[in-house]
Amino acid sequence: MIYYTADQHFGHSNIIRLCNRPFKDIAEMDEALIENWNNIVSADDIVYILGDLVFRSAKHTNYYIEKLNGTKHLVLGNHDHKWVKNCNLQKHFASVSYYLEIKDGERRLALCHYPMLSWGGSARGSLHVHAHIHNKRECLVFETLKRMDNALNAGVEINEYKPVTIDELISNNSRFKNT
Repeated sequence: MIYYTADQHFGHSNIIRLCNRPFKDIAEMDEALIENWNNIVSADDIVYILGDLVFRSAKHTNYYIEKLNGTKHLVLGNHDHKWVKNCNLQKHFASVSYYLEIKDGERRLALCHYPMLSWGGSARGSLHVHAHIHNKRECLVFETLKRMDNALNAGVEINEYKPVTIDELISNNSRFKNT
């Protein structure tokens, strides 16, 4: 299976308050995110992480990455620049990029941490999987994105704090954009 996820912010205490996450502290959040991930993703699965995996954590990034199942592909986000300098990326990730075009079954996807208005194949039905805005509805970007059925937010807040398939991503985004 192929899964998508983003914006875990492992180790980041302020994200609990900023995004109204249902966790009492970092330890509970990190444990839940790892458990949710491994309850779904097997060693043979592929996971595309659309950035902001770890931020301001007292623990080394390896602590988290080594606990997570699957073959991992990292699409870099705005909070990844510090930890990637101290991580053996080749050991932990099958690929690392800022933008990536893939196929998931018959669907063409453009993956980027940041939401975009246009991407490779957008005029021919390609979907854009992004992150960065978390669960924020009160921003101008969301007002635009909610009218774009082909733009899908992979952030954990709207995907039940777990990696999801493309079909789950479509369903979760429909619900998120229309509530």
